[in-house]
Amino acid sequence: MDTSPAPPLLNPFADLIGLRFSECVQGESVCHLALTPALLNPYGVAHGAVLYALADTGMGKALVSLLDAGQRCATIEIKISYFRPMTAGEVRCEAKVVHKGGRVAFLEATLYQGQEAAGQATGTFAIFAARPGR
Repeated sequence: MDTSPAPPLLNPFADLIGLRFSECVQGESVCHLALTPALLNPYGVAHGAVLYALADTGMGKALVSLLDAGQRCATIEIKISYFRPMTAGEVRCEAKVVHKGGRVAFLEATLYQGQEAAGQATGTFAIFAARPGR
């Protein structure tokens, strides 16, 4: 994979939680998030919604890298399985397109804390033409 920084993500929610991309090439992306105390649940582990957002955004960015000009994508569904609790610190998401059809794509993402896999997500995304002005 290319290790040059990916262009900035124009996503206010991603900015809010501190999500950033380090790689984005044809059909693959790597993004990171620092699990700060504000992103943990009352038990001191990552809130599931934060990890869902990381996987969703990582998979979406991987798919966007394959879309034609004027195409957009949106999540249809995501399934995520957690292998172990993730605590404060860095989490990495490695996402890739498994299959891209004309109107639907299937993706997968693995969440890591350190070198150990901590979760796995699969997602189905719709592909459609952008509306004028968007």
